[in-house]
Amino acid sequence: MTHADRHPSREEQRDASTLAAEYVRMSTEHQKYSTENQSDCIRRYAEQRGLKIVRTYADHGKSGLRVDGRDALQQLIGDVRAGAAQFKVILVYDVSRWGRFQDADESAYYEFICKEAGIAVHYCAEQFENDGSLSATIIKGMKRAMAGEYSRELSTKVFAGQCRLITLGFRQGGPAGYGLRRQLIDEHRQPKGELAIGAQKSLQTDRVILVPGPPDEVQTVRRMYHMFIDGQSEHEIAEVLNAEGLRTDLNRAWTRGTVHQVLTNEKYIGDNVYNRTSFKLKKKRVRNPPDMWIRASGVFTPIVQPPLFDAVRRIVQDRARLFSDSEMLTRLAALLSETGWLSGLVIDERDDMPSTAAYRTRFGSLLRAYQLIGYSPGRDYDYVEVNRVLRSMHRDVVRDTIRSIEQARGCGAG
Repeated sequence: MTHADRHPSREEQRDASTLAAEYVRMSTEHQKYSTENQSDCIRRYAEQRGLKIVRTYADHGKSGLRVDGRDALQQLIGDVRAGAAQFKVILVYDVSRWGRFQDADESAYYEFICKEAGIAVHYCAEQFENDGSLSATIIKGMKRAMAGEYSRELSTKVFAGQCRLITLGFRQGGPAGYGLRRQLIDEHRQPKGELAIGAQKSLQTDRVILVPGPPDEVQTVRRMYHMFIDGQSEHEIAEVLNAEGLRTDLNRAWTRGTVHQVLTNEKYIGDNVYNRTSFKLKKKRVRNPPDMWIRASGVFTPIVQPPLFDAVRRIVQDRARLFSDSEMLTRLAALLSETGWLSGLVIDERDDMPSTAAYRTRFGSLLRAYQLIGYSPGRDYDYVEVNRVLRSMHRDVVRDTIRSIEQARGCGAG
């Protein structure tokens, strides 16, 4: 956030209606939305209207989906609410710079706060005057809806593109994991070098794949699998690794949960799995059920052979089968009573608990298991359930639609 402030002169104070603040926002979109281009347009507009810009609020590299993280907009609204705004007009490039909120009413809400304080909002590059007229209200409402729809469409296109890259064997985000490394390759699949933790590719045509890490880490991963098959629990394996001074890929001590992740993640047999979790349109992160995952098998060099991985998976699954449904739920309720809250990490860190994978397999989803013991995690999981229902309806809807079209054509031909 940047602020360009100067104290209004006495002449300006006498004519406070001419004092204005500009708000500019730049995300990662087209260059036409650079803060410099926005500011140039805003200043030309101000000159034509006889307005004097006395303050700048700027959000650089910020999405317009939510107000969270947009420090400059929050500061602007805070100044207006506190009566600290020394201006009567707010100049914005267009409706989308104010925000691409998924609920158009949210955009209207922040503008109303300004209006209620006697401060008008002008959209300098729009073809309508924000004067409260019926036509302006209708156009502005459409623009707000279009701004939100643009983000939804872009999210859908980006997700489709990411899914395609997954099927082609390219890694999409996240650390490689212990025993693996991220390898940068060019458009001809020629290696360009290893990507360090936190580093990102710089060329759009480059891609990332997973490759085996240092031999000692690869050997440790394989040893973990054999230790588990030989009867050692995840907690016991973690104790052995920590006693040997070994650290995770994030340079942390081993825990039951981090060992469990190594033993159950399909990337160790060369499979590329995506969409385990969702964070679309800046909503809360949710864990998706397995039927929503995108998978490509055998696209990476495995460091664990599939028979060994399958043997470990059978042990994990059989461990869960030892418990009846009621016993699993009783243990979950007892853990909730002990900790006061539940998460996948909390469950997987306990030796006396079935794994989160077991709960998903038995009850369809972890959320369903939570519901059965009367626990609400306080997160937005609704769209996961909606998507599941929609997927179950998809085939019937397509079949009925095709049938209706064929019948309509038959009637037309008659």
